[in-house]
Amino acid sequence: MAQFLLAFLVLSVLTPWLTRLLGTRVFYLIALLPAGAFVYTLTQTVTVTAGGAVTQFVPWIPQLGINFSFRVDTLAWLLALVVTGIGALVLVYCARYFTDDEPSLGRFAAVLLAFAGTMYGLVTADDIVVMFMFWEITSVLSYLLIGHYTSKRESRGAALQALIVTTFGGLVMLVGVVMLSVGAGTTSLAAIVDNPVAGPIGTWGVLLVLVGALSKSALVPFHFWLPAAMAAPTPVSAYLHAAAMVKAGIYIVARLAPGYADSEGWLPVLVTLGTWTMLVGAWRSLRQYDLKLLLAYGTVSQLGFLMIAVGFNTRDTALAGAALLLAHALYKATLFLVVGVIDHRAGTRDWRKLSGVGRATPALAVIALIAVASMAGLPPLFGFVAKEAVFTSLLDAGLSGSPWGYIALAGTAVGSVLTVAYSIRFFWGAFGTRREQPDTVLHASPWDTLLAPAVLTVATVGLGLFASALDPLLAPYADTVPGVGTLTEPPYHLALWHGFEPALYLSMVVIVLGALMFAGRRRVSRFQATVPDTIDAGRGYGKAIRGVDRIAARVTHFAQRGGLPQYLGTILTVFVLALGFAAFVNRTWPEAIVLYDYPGQVVIALIMGICAVMAARVGQRMTAVILAGVTGYGLVALFAFHGAPDLALTQALVESITLVIFVLVLRRLPANIAQHNKPVRRKRRLLIGGLVGLVMGTIGVIALGARQFESIAGALPRLSVEEGHGDNIVNVMLVDIRAWDTMGEVSVLIVVATGVASLLFVSGRNSIVPRLKESRSLRSVANRRRVVPDPELSSEGHAVSRQAFLLAGRKNAPRSRSILIEVLVRLLFHPAMIVSIYLLFAGHNLPGGGFAGGLLAGLALVARYLAGGRYELSEAAPIDPGKILGLGVILAVGMSVVSLFFDGIPLESAYFTASVPVLGDLSFGTSTIFDIGVYLVVIGLTYDILRSLGSEIDRQSEAAEIGPRPAPAADAAGSVPSASAGEPGTEPGTDTAAGLSIRPLHETTADTAPSTRNGGTR
Repeated sequence: MAQFLLAFLVLSVLTPWLTRLLGTRVFYLIALLPAGAFVYTLTQTVTVTAGGAVTQFVPWIPQLGINFSFRVDTLAWLLALVVTGIGALVLVYCARYFTDDEPSLGRFAAVLLAFAGTMYGLVTADDIVVMFMFWEITSVLSYLLIGHYTSKRESRGAALQALIVTTFGGLVMLVGVVMLSVGAGTTSLAAIVDNPVAGPIGTWGVLLVLVGALSKSALVPFHFWLPAAMAAPTPVSAYLHAAAMVKAGIYIVARLAPGYADSEGWLPVLVTLGTWTMLVGAWRSLRQYDLKLLLAYGTVSQLGFLMIAVGFNTRDTALAGAALLLAHALYKATLFLVVGVIDHRAGTRDWRKLSGVGRATPALAVIALIAVASMAGLPPLFGFVAKEAVFTSLLDAGLSGSPWGYIALAGTAVGSVLTVAYSIRFFWGAFGTRREQPDTVLHASPWDTLLAPAVLTVATVGLGLFASALDPLLAPYADTVPGVGTLTEPPYHLALWHGFEPALYLSMVVIVLGALMFAGRRRVSRFQATVPDTIDAGRGYGKAIRGVDRIAARVTHFAQRGGLPQYLGTILTVFVLALGFAAFVNRTWPEAIVLYDYPGQVVIALIMGICAVMAARVGQRMTAVILAGVTGYGLVALFAFHGAPDLALTQALVESITLVIFVLVLRRLPANIAQHNKPVRRKRRLLIGGLVGLVMGTIGVIALGARQFESIAGALPRLSVEEGHGDNIVNVMLVDIRAWDTMGEVSVLIVVATGVASLLFVSGRNSIVPRLKESRSLRSVANRRRVVPDPELSSEGHAVSRQAFLLAGRKNAPRSRSILIEVLVRLLFHPAMIVSIYLLFAGHNLPGGGFAGGLLAGLALVARYLAGGRYELSEAAPIDPGKILGLGVILAVGMSVVSLFFDGIPLESAYFTASVPVLGDLSFGTSTIFDIGVYLVVIGLTYDILRSLGSEIDRQSEAAEIGPRPAPAADAAGSVPSASAGEPGTEPGTDTAAGLSIRPLHETTADTAPSTRNGGTR
């Protein structure tokens, strides 16, 4: 099971690249994985049928008792078959549903496959914490799938709504998960169910878990998010909102029912909300004209039906609930896929615009008719078998003395009448012929589009006819629920025919009333129009969100007025008050205070202090930045003199990068500080600054005397060599001993890069890096580096050719070029990159590492940008920085996951040691791969910030200052001159990434402007 989850993860990561090669055919390839998981789950049938369970255990966090433990019993087996089987069919359906020009097709395929893997992990996980992790991942992935059409406001809004609702329920559920696991003393779901937590902790814990289940399965009052989610592509609706995601809440209720169905509040909550949901969903379904929305509200109704069945506290309802869960997944997924075919062929889902579709597509109509009949509960289909089982079990519970049995039976019977009505409405609307409307013109469609719904329909018919064969497969789960009715001896079993029993007569009444209700649909519609919609959960959600927005705006307006100085002053004041009070009441002080270790420390400290004070008093921003940088380089000196070359090297590189970033930002700000508004409240600021320094210094002194136990630092040299295979203690700690911290820091860097880019790329982040255009004679990469004409070295107007030191140097204005800087950068760039790689691989035993190497490589890119501008940056690294960041994260996170599947713990390093001729003994470990990931993340971060604060600001400045140039006039032949000497086919200064034709004031191209030297004219 764990191996399948790893396969889902790896294949999901590779899917975008595979999509570029295969197009929509990639769906056939990735469908093999859930199909393989389906077959593997079938091989566990014998064990599951015998009442056993297939288990797998991978240790994770033994200190907290959290492990990657998986357990497939009857319930998990059933859900795993639904998730993988229908998932494979939906992926096959996608191959025909989408076309190669579908936007973000690779991302969609990857996310859908990842969702299938996540659901497989959710239903097979035995650790309740791990299960909750999968639970929340499904919310995130569903957000991405619902919002697939990012250009549509409807899709974005529906995705955000689903995320907020399900995440809210998940947060409440998390509290319940913690209460149950702590109360039970274990995180094993099987153990928590076998030994229920008693008392208020168990009662409240399970009720909080139910909140998460209700929100995920779209029960009242959380039902409104599911119909809105129909903005997603139809395959998403068929899988997530019919067969998989919405079943997660049903699954967790069914999982906990054997142990907690008798707990206080369980039955009233589930029966009341389930009945209400069934009625509300079916009632709203009768008012829909969009076939997909009709099915969506019908799904809400059926989820309420399911929640009653799996949550009721008897053995027979548990069996009926399991059967109904399978039946619903089969017929509802089929109907959504049918709607997708109709939408593609007719171009509409509004049944008022459809006519004659049934005559034109008889095969599709037969498939839909069987699925609709199963949904309505008509024999001999599996939906009929499941509904009969529910009716019988609820009647049995009522006769056994449970009033909730009668309440649930009445509610589900009325809801089933509405179900029959909207089932007929769906088929009539989709496939009926209307005299007042011409037959709908249908586009051609491949025959295999019907493959997936046809397979599901065959399963619906087969399971109905041979339901008795399925009974022994589901009975082991039902037998775990202790409550048993009194009417059925022996206990109820699944079968197509039970004779003339009360449930059969009730089903007949339900079908007749439903058909009559459809026949009188006009009267029903008029009656529905008279019912006021005073209570609307969707409107309530909208009001709540708007209220939160208004409160946030008012709080922000109240707390954040006065500009940046006030914000910073507020933060620092809170810091002084909070930590100052803690320092005041502290009683742990060092026994002795050493003022300095050597005289040089005092000198460095004085320089840093003087520069810090001067940085606060100077009037020019650039001077202040340089003075602030001196304090950073002072730390470099302190680290170096204290024998910490790694820290010194890293701090020096960080400080250099920081200075560059400040310079890039300051280009958009006035040169002088406060040139319009003079600083006010200087004394208050001085007081706050002094107190911050005093409190921070006091905290440092306290920290030095706070140790109560012996330091573990003494063992680090031994651990570094024996466990980490490295002599550099600092780097071994970063990539091995404390790799979790490093992975967290890598995640922070990703967030920083995303945040900076999001602020600058205001109209959408463009993944195309602006490159130099190739001329007709410069087609290859090698030709791009050949001798190019440089007008600045012309003689009497004739250009002289020479090797350009920087490829994009000729894009800069002559006054902005420096031959010295160009030569230095050209000579030092490649050595710097080589040294950065050396630091990467030597860092395990010598000063360096992935972080330091990445910073040096980033500085090399900085130098290329400063010397040649954004085009030179693109020539130095012609790749999207997001891909560099992504590859780094994959390597770093991948190393934390891989060890789990080889009986290890996350980020536990493995080493390959060998003796190589000439080179001697070599040791290569997974920690090195992790360090390579860090290296790439740092480079990607630097490149992304350069691209944002550098090239994107340049582009925006040019666009704002100059604007688009008018199109050149055509000559007599009708052609438009557009080629420059250096870049044929484009206007000088054209930004290929932004599509703007501009000539920057500070980037006038030398190859298009005549020189004034040697008699030239302008």
